[in-house]
Amino acid sequence: MLFVTREATVMKADGGGSSPATPSLGPQKESKRPLDSPLDPPKLPKLPRSEEEGCEGGGERMSQNPKIQRYLVAVEYIGTRFSGSQKQPNCRTVVGVLEEAFHKFIGQPVSVSCSSRTDAGVHALSNVCHVDLERISKRKPGEVLPPHEPAVVRRAMNHFLQRCEGDISVVDVRCVPADFHARFKALERTYYYRLFTGPEPLSTFEKDRAWHVPDPLDILSMKKACSILMGSHDFSSFRASGCQAKSPIKTLDELSITEIFPSLYFPSPIERSEMESTNGSLVYSKTSDHDSSANSLDTSFIDMVNSSQGFGQRSKHRCYVITARARSFLYHQVRFMVGVLKSVGIGEIRVSDVEKILNAKSVMAASPMAPACGLYLGNVKYDIP
Repeated sequence: MLFVTREATVMKADGGGSSPATPSLGPQKESKRPLDSPLDPPKLPKLPRSEEEGCEGGGERMSQNPKIQRYLVAVEYIGTRFSGSQKQPNCRTVVGVLEEAFHKFIGQPVSVSCSSRTDAGVHALSNVCHVDLERISKRKPGEVLPPHEPAVVRRAMNHFLQRCEGDISVVDVRCVPADFHARFKALERTYYYRLFTGPEPLSTFEKDRAWHVPDPLDILSMKKACSILMGSHDFSSFRASGCQAKSPIKTLDELSITEIFPSLYFPSPIERSEMESTNGSLVYSKTSDHDSSANSLDTSFIDMVNSSQGFGQRSKHRCYVITARARSFLYHQVRFMVGVLKSVGIGEIRVSDVEKILNAKSVMAASPMAPACGLYLGNVKYDIP
């Protein structure tokens, strides 16, 4: 997640203080309130079926109680065992798990609001949410204490989250004003999609973490297709039927494809000798002589490594990352775009067909949608006061 200084929209300062006191990770006593009047935070508006629809307009307002602090919380998770990010009855979701951990931390129910909606199986390097917390004294029930420091919130939350499946954790916490909304204040969202090519099945370690395409990809044609989709367009052809965004027009600031080494990567003896420089550092990539603009590793180098594999050693796949960056996206827009780019890469459609698909303004014209397993929410950018 990137915290930057740029223009911001509606903001209001909060006078909430902070305290370096450490939290108690055990259960807390209930405050002295009537049993029929629990401290429930205001209900949040239901998000539309949009993958990360950054709608314009006002965010929710909370109590002006200076002891209630709003926190911006960045979380990473493996989406395989989640039924998406938004809370659903009888399902394990990102918001549901976070709310449960916050309840254990402060002893009160809370509502968590996410910046971006991710579907079942979609991962996040940094999804962002906000939550309002009131710190109640354990020794004197009913006494409201100064808010926790962000570092305390992060440590306490990870303590409780690691007791679950261990597939979600808090990576950053900031104090923000009472009207700062994780969804409406987002300036930009970046998604990554991982593609692995090669005839061999994916490694067990990469299961549900990437899309395996057995055929080789024509990266130059895919790059040309990316340039067609960049900019402001009516993306109706890349919009799922359940999308409730007000307009299909979106501005795509970046759509690119780059070949990289797989994240789970252990160099072979030949790679170590070929790639190590005189100062001991590893050369990250080698571009081919005939086309250095392709942003791909030298095919002959990959082939040489695979041909030298001994018994029990797995052949290496080629790994590509598609990056999509915009303020907001339509529901399933990224996965539809990846599906079209993959079709271009394996020769099912031509580069010129991409513009025809875009102009058709119908999802029926697009290629099949890419699976959720390869998609990662990379970061959400804000202007934090």
